Amino acid sequence: MLGARGSPELIDLHCHILPGLDDGALDLDDALGMARQAEADGIATVCATPHIRHDHDVVIGELAGRIGDLNAELGRRGVGVRVASGGEVAETSLTGLSDEELRDLSLGGGRRWILVEPAPGPLGPSLEGAVRDLLERGFRSVIAHPERHAHRDVKTHLDALVEHGALVQVTAAMLEHEHAAPVILELAERGLVHLLGSDAHSSRAGRPVRLSAGFAALAGVEHLRPHLAWLTEEAPRALLAGEELTPPYAARP
Repeated sequence: MLGARGSPELIDLHCHILPGLDDGALDLDDALGMARQAEADGIATVCATPHIRHDHDVVIGELAGRIGDLNAELGRRGVGVRVASGGEVAETSLTGLSDEELRDLSLGGGRRWILVEPAPGPLGPSLEGAVRDLLERGFRSVIAHPERHAHRDVKTHLDALVEHGALVQVTAAMLEHEHAAPVILELAERGLVHLLGSDAHSSRAGRPVRLSAGFAALAGVEHLRPHLAWLTEEAPRALLAGEELTPPYAARP
């Protein structure tokens, strides 16, 4: 699917765009501002991924209605962005959710791919166990923002997660950050980056709903350069459709 100028219509897989729900958009105007940021960057679809964890009172059964209301308002305002379903599910909350709740939280409503927020601190065996448990229940995992958990063993743990069928999503804005960018680019050279998300929370402050600069940075990674179409278009579309997905490049030492 291409935009008006022939460029890919991007998909943001990680965004806190639903208003007044978690620590994301404060109100409808803020959510509309986020959608306009997305549109200006060539993003056609934004997955609403509110936090599903103990410190946010998100009612899963209400999400579809909230997404429908926001899409209707975007249509009325002439904003050419569609909001799709999702959730950022805390590692520690996974076992308390039913299969049906997980399907409701799946990216794009595809009933397969779950965006998993690692527990604070270094990645460890508990996350690997959570990914294995999800796989046994018929779900695949997308690991959110590993750059927040950078430590000396991060590559080893990400290798293990990918071996269990997980994909790795990094935050686009962090590829413009002087401290985080080298970490992400090293992971990318190792073949341990598969997806970008904005992880935006507001149009008024913080990270914008923008992916294009992050993809431009990944285009400079030799290991990923032959697979830019997969990164920008094929993989995100397949996730939203609930399709099985295997990266076209392997992790390497």
